Amino acid sequence: MRLVLQLVARLLLIVALCLGAATIWATFDAYRNVDRATAASAQRVAQALQALYWHEFLLRSSRTREQLLPVPDWRTLETMKLISPGVCVEFQPAIAFEKPLCGQSEGLGKTPPRWFASIVPIFLGSHAEVVRPVSPRAASAGTVVATPDAAAAISLAWEYILNVIDVALLMAAAIALLASLAIAHALAPARAIVTALQRMARGQYRTKLPRFRSMELAMIGSAVGELGGRLEEATEQRAALTRRLIEIRDDERRALARELHDEFGQNLSAILAFANTIETASAKQNKDNGIAQDARMISQATHQLMASLRDALKRLRNPLPEELGLEASLVNLVDSWRSQSAARPTIQLDLRGDLTDVRGPAATTAYRVAQECLTNALRHSAAREISLRIERRAGDDNALLIRVEDDGGGDAERVAQSTGFGLTGIRERVTAAGGTLSILPARGGLSVAATIPLAA
Repeated sequence: MRLVLQLVARLLLIVALCLGAATIWATFDAYRNVDRATAASAQRVAQALQALYWHEFLLRSSRTREQLLPVPDWRTLETMKLISPGVCVEFQPAIAFEKPLCGQSEGLGKTPPRWFASIVPIFLGSHAEVVRPVSPRAASAGTVVATPDAAAAISLAWEYILNVIDVALLMAAAIALLASLAIAHALAPARAIVTALQRMARGQYRTKLPRFRSMELAMIGSAVGELGGRLEEATEQRAALTRRLIEIRDDERRALARELHDEFGQNLSAILAFANTIETASAKQNKDNGIAQDARMISQATHQLMASLRDALKRLRNPLPEELGLEASLVNLVDSWRSQSAARPTIQLDLRGDLTDVRGPAATTAYRVAQECLTNALRHSAAREISLRIERRAGDDNALLIRVEDDGGGDAERVAQSTGFGLTGIRERVTAAGGTLSILPARGGLSVAATIPLAA
């Protein structure tokens, strides 16, 4: 998952936890607010009755104090205003058949769901009645008892929670949105860093990054730039070293070709001459002792060795592109394979683009790649058809594409992991030229493709 999405998801989780905590707090506060409203109602009614008590006490001093309250005057609209909604108040000692005086509870709040009405009393407990004396100095004046209505209390709590949650949800949504935008803006430079790393993976090591305001991102960008510079230097040094090794190897191959031609070639020619002389002498003497037959076998073996030596010398000598050019050398290479045996598979040569001015290391590398791929396809597969395609891509690419395909089967993954001298050699040549080499499965066989950039 992207880092921005991870941070936003964590932020939303934190907001959800805070919202849940706010909901629990709102539930507790709303539920206990009913107790506070009950106590306040009892206190207000007690104070009002205290004033009424002393008024009656002064006007009717001849009556006993037990007969002063309650009087019908206390159940008035003014007293109703002192009682909070959902709270009922009664005077004790109460007269017969007197009902509690209750605040307005109809239409009070929204009807809560059943699960809320059943869970809240279990966790928060029930509401207790509140008792207040009418007069602290006259205990016989009676008391005021306020009792909250449980259903009204839950409805008020639910209404309060809904109001709080609406505001909390709006705030949570605003915080999540603004924080997400801030996170996305802060991490926007990371995309430039990832893009630079991807270009470096494709070989574009010199990648310039913009200046970042964040100190941490600036340090990362500086490290990426230094890494790209070191990779480019290491790649250039490796390519130069590989080119030098290839030059040394080519010199060794030429020296070995001279030694083989001068030493083995002359010795094989001498052996062939001696065998012909022995065969001729035996024929003149008309002796049937098998010497002539042995001499002919020696001659045949010598011819085979000389043919193998010629093939080896062709591979060890300087490649033909240095003499004939790439196009003529490729035509000569394919014709030489075609002429060796009629039983050989069909070789199709497809040349595209202008190859006349392709010379130097690029032409040599292309010729060696084509030569090695054709050799492997002819010797190590049962191919019936081989396709050799050389294409010069003009424009910004300015590169050579060499592709050899065959229908002789083979495991592309196993061949790609091979450490044989032939594949290792062409990998080194292509890498030294700054190109790429890929081995992939093709229809019925393998496809080896190399891209060699052409220097300006």
